[in-house]
Amino acid sequence: MNNGAPEALLPSSDLWIGLDTGGTYTDAVALDSARRVIACAKALTTHWDLSVGLGAALRSVLDTLPEGARQRISLVSVSTTLATNAVVENRFSPICAVLAGFNDRMVEKAGLRGQTGVSVVQVSGGHDPTGCEEEPLDEAAVEAAVREFAPRVEAFAVAAQFSVRNPDHELRLRKRIRALCDKPVTCSHELSAQLNAPKRALTAALNARLVPQIRHLLDALGQALAREGISAPLMVVKGDGTLMRAQVALEYPVETVLSGPAASVVGAAFLTGLKDFAVADMGGTTTDVAVIVGERPVVRADGAVIGGWRTMVEAVDVHTCGLGGDSEVRLDRDAHMRLGPRRVMPLSLLAHQFPEVLADLTLLGNIERLPPFAGQYAHRNPGRDPGPNLDRLEQRVWEALGTTPRRLDVVARTSQGVEALRRLVDRGLASLAGFTPSDAMHVLGRQSGWSADAARLGAAIFATEERNERSSLDKDTSERICERVLELVIRQAARLVLESALAQDPGVEPHNGRWGPLGILIERVVEGRPVSSLIDGRLCLSNPLVAIGAPAAVFYPEVARRLGAPLVVPEHAAVCNAVGAVAGVVSETHDVLVNQPEWKVFRVHDPAGFRDFTEADEAIELAKRISRELALEAARRAGAIDPHVETTIIERRAHGRSGDDYLAEATVRSRATGRPATGHPPSS
Repeated sequence: MNNGAPEALLPSSDLWIGLDTGGTYTDAVALDSARRVIACAKALTTHWDLSVGLGAALRSVLDTLPEGARQRISLVSVSTTLATNAVVENRFSPICAVLAGFNDRMVEKAGLRGQTGVSVVQVSGGHDPTGCEEEPLDEAAVEAAVREFAPRVEAFAVAAQFSVRNPDHELRLRKRIRALCDKPVTCSHELSAQLNAPKRALTAALNARLVPQIRHLLDALGQALAREGISAPLMVVKGDGTLMRAQVALEYPVETVLSGPAASVVGAAFLTGLKDFAVADMGGTTTDVAVIVGERPVVRADGAVIGGWRTMVEAVDVHTCGLGGDSEVRLDRDAHMRLGPRRVMPLSLLAHQFPEVLADLTLLGNIERLPPFAGQYAHRNPGRDPGPNLDRLEQRVWEALGTTPRRLDVVARTSQGVEALRRLVDRGLASLAGFTPSDAMHVLGRQSGWSADAARLGAAIFATEERNERSSLDKDTSERICERVLELVIRQAARLVLESALAQDPGVEPHNGRWGPLGILIERVVEGRPVSSLIDGRLCLSNPLVAIGAPAAVFYPEVARRLGAPLVVPEHAAVCNAVGAVAGVVSETHDVLVNQPEWKVFRVHDPAGFRDFTEADEAIELAKRISRELALEAARRAGAIDPHVETTIIERRAHGRSGDDYLAEATVRSRATGRPATGHPPSS
């Protein structure tokens, strides 16, 4: 799908290409050197092989550019859901985690023991809180572990006690492992400067498990760029919205967790020019809401939590729910209409791709006693091989699937069969189709492009199913069913925006997931009803609501009205994430700690080894220099050109016996920021 002819290209203008993989669509945009969006395109996301959708979107946007324009492309950047989806769906590569100085309690706290695909090896080593060696590193045990596990793992993760105070043992572990095998090695101290060794170990293990997945994506994208004759540097969006070179992303793929939502925040700020706002990004699978204050998104200081993994990765504080244009419309156990959280292919899209489905939907739409799972279809994804690891039920379902859609009552037969089918879908082997909000919007005339006839039949089948489940109900018309779907989407979207905004204020958060009396007010607001006939109680957003994503213009005018907020749907809102992928900057932060291991001894914890001073000012000055140099080095390695540095000092002071306060500890933090380098890829 192409969004029309490009705007006029500035003479001799460099071009930047932004790409984003979403739940339904993969988007591509082209920006010129004046940072104008001059072309955009969409292609269906191919979940079984993301490179197919990326290549199609890239070709589509390139085809709209004038002759010779692709030779002027000087930067390509991509935001990806690959890491996030791998975490959520528990699709990982096997690794070995080598932990130095960890006792059993620390390993238990890290949550690594018992994780499928994680082999844990504990060896002697580690440092104390001052950076002094606690125990010598047992390199013989490391060598034995590598010989045992290297043949059956994809990567190694290493973590040592207090490595942020002295990384020597982690560096030696990495050097020893690399000398014995060619598997990638992740060091925990390079992912976070915070204490909490178990959490750092878990983050390092997660990073190691994601290396093969991100390598597959970037290799495939690199091949697509090569086919198009594009040799520009390739960048990847991090979870905090900043950029890093693809080569760096291969080493630290965990930093791409929440890459997609972060790109939406950057894109919304770029397209609107607003400084303070809430942004709601509705895609095919999820809705993500974030708050921006003073042009900067709120970032989770304690690290992103994804799929139950509590990481130390800095990421945008995003509130997510499984609500999108492709959310499954279903009946719960009490026969009430519900949305999601699972994504299915809309029936209108299924019939658009496989017109023969329309005849079967027509047949189902004319009968009263429906077969089980009526209006739901499944088919194999092209080019996928399940391998030998299917259980017996999964194998039966796989054999019943075809390359064209088949009804679920034929493929799965039972609820257990449906669960087996869903497992195949989660592994990218198959696709599942059903009635969705996108179908409802086709019926109501608010969306077009796919088969409206299939959507109307899907709504009629759902109405019949609901009447059969709740015999006291009259059968709703297709239009009435779709109006109810619209209302459900609006309520859930409004509730998520409102709760996300409330969560920014300390003391207003829910208790055990419940809002208490405030919950009644929230529900009345999202329903568009007054609190009572005597009380004019309203909850209104104080800042604009920016709505982006393909369905934004359909659902969010009413959401904004109920929340009393000005609505901004920027131009190119449908491809905002792809814009954010290329509109960001490179930014790297490095902390250097100064503390007092003993009275009047000020220790600077340099990664190259600590140094002691008798004067605090001298220690602080050295820490500032080291912090700035390391931040600049990291930014340039991540792809920044001419980065500038901002340094802050966070002091923790204590009171002495004489009543005077003294410096107990200081963190010197430098952030180096710059635009990504363009042109030919920089050398490693």
